[in-house]
Amino acid sequence: MSQHPLSVPLGPGAEFDRIRGIWQRLGDGVRSAGDDCAIVEIDGALLAIGTDLALEDVHFSVGWMQPHEIGWRAAAAALSDLAAMGAEPAGVLTSLGVSGEWPEEFVTDVMEGVGNAASAVGAVLWGGDLVCSERLVIDVVVVGRAHSPIRRVGARPGDGLWVTGALGAPQAALEAWTAGREPDAQARQRFVRPIPRVREAQWLGARGTTAMLDVSDGLVGDAGHLAAASGVRCSIDADRVPVHPAADTPAQALVSGEEYELLLTLPAATDSAIARAFEDAFGIPLTRIGSVESGEGIALLEGGVPVDIPAGFRHF
Repeated sequence: MSQHPLSVPLGPGAEFDRIRGIWQRLGDGVRSAGDDCAIVEIDGALLAIGTDLALEDVHFSVGWMQPHEIGWRAAAAALSDLAAMGAEPAGVLTSLGVSGEWPEEFVTDVMEGVGNAASAVGAVLWGGDLVCSERLVIDVVVVGRAHSPIRRVGARPGDGLWVTGALGAPQAALEAWTAGREPDAQARQRFVRPIPRVREAQWLGARGTTAMLDVSDGLVGDAGHLAAASGVRCSIDADRVPVHPAADTPAQALVSGEEYELLLTLPAATDSAIARAFEDAFGIPLTRIGSVESGEGIALLEGGVPVDIPAGFRHF
């Protein structure tokens, strides 16, 4: 299926087949699509603009979180897209759909969470829209300054594949809730209060990052997007993937979505000194989990032996 040449290729999946279909239909009407944000030049200034939609009973259930946590999580997801581009957040716009039966305080609490997430990374709330809806829906638009944008395009054979933080806790929380259990406190915290890695991304960009995106579709899924965008193969050593202490199994670290950590590539010559400096600066690990090779798609190794790629969450 063809797509506009200015759009970044996406990895496999029914959701992304639908997106490719949209690009094909619109043709020259599509520009700067496929990265975490669109990069738009206005009067010589580069802006990163993104949007992220959170829908009740798809991305979360209201009973799992307090209203302010729902707002924080929705805004953090969108702000993480700015982080993935190495952009400096400026402002957010939020469209909110809520039931008419919910009290005014609920709406205010949700938006307080949005505002707090924006403030935490130096952005402000610019406004938005409010409508009545049977299900809670939050759509957050983010705008930032993209001085030196980092795209999914740029990974080269020989680069190292790295990830920030430790993975698997949001998946553990999700599985606990869907099983009718209260999740571990650390897992719950990682689910309801993700941290957009804005400063971390800018630090990494200044040290030669060749390609980057945030982990929202799961590590293996997002590695597939990076591979497709750069026209390479990403080889992941599952034994190296950092597993969060609150994860139940190492496998959760491979498929856990909405982590909002950074998956990136660095030149082959980059050594472990960068990991030590990164952890000293930000208090979270930076781990080399594999390499970039010629080819396409992703390869997953356990004990040095190729294994099947696990399936993560799919919208379609």
